[in-house]
Amino acid sequence: MAEAADFQGMSPSPARRWLRRTGALLAGAPLLAGLLQLPTAAPSHATAQDSLKAAGSDTVAVAVDSLTPAVPGEDDTLTVSGTVTNKGKQAVTDAQVDLRVGPPLNRRSDIDTVAKRTDYQEGLDGTPVGGKYVKEFSKLTPGVTQRFSISVPVDKLDLGGDGIYQFAVSLSGETSAQPWDHVLGIQRTFLPWQPDEADTKTRTTVLWPLVSTAHMTAQTGSNESQTPVFHDDDLAKEIAPGGRLQQLVSLGKELDVTWVIDPDLLASVDAMTENYRIQGEGDTTTAGTHQAVANQWLAELQEAVQDKEVVALPFGDPDLASLAHNGTNVSGSLSHLKEATDVATDTVDSILHVKPTTEFAWPVNGAVDPSIVKVATSAGADKVIARSDSLVETGGLPYTPSAARPIGGGTTAVVADARLSTLFEGNLTRASSSTLAVQRFLAQSLALNLQADKQRSIVIAPQRMPTASQARTMAEAVTALQGSTWSESQELTAAATAKPDAGATTKVPAASRYPSSLRKQELPRSAFEQIASTQDKLDHFKVILTNQSRVVTPFGRAMNREMSASWRGRSAEAADYRNSVEAYIDSLAGQVTLIDKSETKLSGRSAMIPVTVQNNLVQGVEHLVLRLTSTSPRRLEIGGEAFYEQPVAVSGGHSQTVKFTTSAQANGQAEVIAQLYTEDGQPYGTPVRFDVKVTEFTATVMLVIGGGFLLLVLAGFRMYTQRKRAAAREAGANGSQGAGEDDGDTENPEGPEDRLTPEDLLKEESGTGTRADAGEQPSDPTPDTAAESADPSGTGERVDR
Repeated sequence: MAEAADFQGMSPSPARRWLRRTGALLAGAPLLAGLLQLPTAAPSHATAQDSLKAAGSDTVAVAVDSLTPAVPGEDDTLTVSGTVTNKGKQAVTDAQVDLRVGPPLNRRSDIDTVAKRTDYQEGLDGTPVGGKYVKEFSKLTPGVTQRFSISVPVDKLDLGGDGIYQFAVSLSGETSAQPWDHVLGIQRTFLPWQPDEADTKTRTTVLWPLVSTAHMTAQTGSNESQTPVFHDDDLAKEIAPGGRLQQLVSLGKELDVTWVIDPDLLASVDAMTENYRIQGEGDTTTAGTHQAVANQWLAELQEAVQDKEVVALPFGDPDLASLAHNGTNVSGSLSHLKEATDVATDTVDSILHVKPTTEFAWPVNGAVDPSIVKVATSAGADKVIARSDSLVETGGLPYTPSAARPIGGGTTAVVADARLSTLFEGNLTRASSSTLAVQRFLAQSLALNLQADKQRSIVIAPQRMPTASQARTMAEAVTALQGSTWSESQELTAAATAKPDAGATTKVPAASRYPSSLRKQELPRSAFEQIASTQDKLDHFKVILTNQSRVVTPFGRAMNREMSASWRGRSAEAADYRNSVEAYIDSLAGQVTLIDKSETKLSGRSAMIPVTVQNNLVQGVEHLVLRLTSTSPRRLEIGGEAFYEQPVAVSGGHSQTVKFTTSAQANGQAEVIAQLYTEDGQPYGTPVRFDVKVTEFTATVMLVIGGGFLLLVLAGFRMYTQRKRAAAREAGANGSQGAGEDDGDTENPEGPEDRLTPEDLLKEESGTGTRADAGEQPSDPTPDTAAESADPSGTGERVDR
C-alpha cells in the first residue's frame, strides 16, 4: 500500500531539540577525538567485533511478557517484565538485561521490517538506558530460565517528538568461547509515543465477531416441541466459563466495538436452553445437560450488545466466495443465500432483543472479485467488507485512505486495514507473543494517524473465529487503543457512510487475483449440487405434509449450514454433514410407503383389490393419490380402464387400505403396479408390483352347474314321494293283517321293483347311485374353479367380490 514517506508532526519541541543536540555534541566530542587517533586497522577490527556480536545474539532467548502501560504518558513509569533463557551449551557470566530505545520509525512498512529482524545489529537497535535500570545475573546456566522486571520513569527514556520508537530488551554477557561483553540475545518491540491529544484523531471501527461452526443437525424429536438434535456437544465447551465464545462476550462487553454475529450461533445456543439431544452411535441420542450454561451465556450477551451496533450475517455465515465461484450455476444456490439473509433479522431480534443491520456482506478474509461482490449483494446487502490486501491501493496516495469506497452499482466496499486486522492471528497463548502483538498493533495505529492531518475512518476486521487467547490479546490492544490520544471509536455504519477519499482505489480486482490459497479451501461444485438434490427431495416431500413447517424449517436451516464458511479446511467434515442431512430426508420420506402384496387370486368376472398405505410419520399426510395400473388391460381392467387413481390421506402413525374395483376379461395372470403420486403428478416412493391370477367363469360352466342343481331338486322330490308311498303301504298292510290273517298272503301293490332299500337311499344321497335318472353325466365339463375354493392359497391372497 502506498503510504507517507515521513510523518507529519514528528519534530520535538525547540527546547527539547536543543537539549538533545547539545547532549549529542558533548557526548560525541571525546569519541571524535578518539577516532582521530585510531590506527588505520581499527575499522576492520570493529567490523569483526560487530560480526561476533551479531553471530552470538541468539544464544539467549529474551521474552517480553509484559510492557505496561502499553501507551505511556509523560508522568508514567514503564515496567518491562519477562524471561531470559540460555539456549547455548556454555554458561553466560556477568549477564545484564538492558532496555534499549532506538530511533523513531517513519513509515508503517518500517515497523514491519523491524518486527522481522531477529539478530542484534549495532547502531540499529538503539543504546541502553543504563544506570540503575538494568537487571544483572552473575551466571546463566544452559537451559535455565531466569525472570526479570525493570521499571523506568518515562522521562528517563529521553523520547523526542510524537512517533513510534523502537524499543528492545537485550541481554549482554560473556562466555568461555567469547570472553568479552557482547549482546547474546535481544527482543524488539515498539513504544508508541504521543502524550498529548492529537489534533486530528483516527476514527476506528473494530469488528467483534461471534461465529462458530455448525453444531445442529436437521433432525428433531417427534414430540410437540420438536426437541433439537446436535451432532456434538462442543458448543457447550465454547460458551462455558473460560471457553472461546464466553471469553469473547465477557471481553467485548467492556469495549466500544461493532458486534458481528452469525444468527445460527444464537439459534443453536437458544435451542440449548431447553431440552436438546446429542447424537450418539448409530441412531441413538443422549440428553444434553448444559441448559444453565446456555442461559447464562445468552443473558450476558444480551447485556453486552445493548446500545451497541449489531451486524447480522446471513444465517449460517454462507461462504460467499465458494458460492460465487462454484455455486451460481447450480439451481437454487442463490435462493439459499436469500433465505439465510431474510431469517437473520428475526433470529437476532427475537433472541437478543436488538434490531440488527443486514446490509453488510463479509467474504472470507475480505478477499473480493467481481463475482463475489455480485453474489454478496444479490441477497440485499449493499456494503461489502473487503480488506486492503485485496483491494490494493494503486493511486499513489501518501496515506492510508478511509475505509469506504464506492465500487459501482450502488455498492460500497468497506475496506478493512490488512495490517491491523491480521495482527492477532497465530499462536498467542504465550504472554510474550501477546505482548508483541499488542505493541505492534498500537504502533501501526499511531503510524497511520501520523501520516496526515486529514481525519480518516479505519476499519479493523480480525479473523472470524479467534481463539480464547487471541480474543484476550485483541481486547488488550483495543482497550489500549480506545484509551489512546490519537484514536476515537466509530460504528461500522458510520465508517461505511463516511466521505470517501478522492484518490482511493475503487476498482475491484479481477478473479485471477483471488488468492489461490483461499480458492483451494472453497466448497466444490459437487457440494452445491448435493444441496440442490436435498432441496429437491425436501420440496417433493413437503407437499404431502399437513404441517410442513415441522420439516421445512429445520431442513432449511441445515442447508444454510451446509454452505457455511466454517467448513473451509474441513472438507471431510463438510461432506459428512451434507450426507447426514440428505440421508435424513430420505428416511423421513420413506416413512410413507405402500405395504408389499403377494400374488392375488381373482375368481369371477369382478372383484375388489385392496392396497394399504402406511404412514409412520408423527403427522398426517395428504395431497396423495394411489394409482393402480394393470400391465395387461385386455385380461384385467381396473375401474374399467388400464389404471385407476384414488386420493389418499392418512393420519400420523396409521395406515389406510384403498380398494379398487377390477374386472376380468380373460383367464390368466396379470401384473399390477401400485404407485403413490403427489397431486402434481410426481411419483412418490417405490412402486409395489404384484400378480393377479384370473380364473373367470364361462357360460358352459354356468349351464353345467345349473343342470346339476336341477337334478338334485328332482332327486329330492322322488325320494319324498317314494317315502310317502312306502308309509301308506305299511299302514295298509297292518290293516289287512288285522282283518284276514287266515289267508297267509302279503300284498305288495307296488311290486318289488319299486321298493327302495336303505342301501339305495344311501347311494342316492351320496350321489353314487346307479339309477338312470340320477346317475353320472360324463359329457358335462368340469368347472374351472369353485365359487369359493376351499383350497389353501399359499402365498397368494383372496380379494373381495
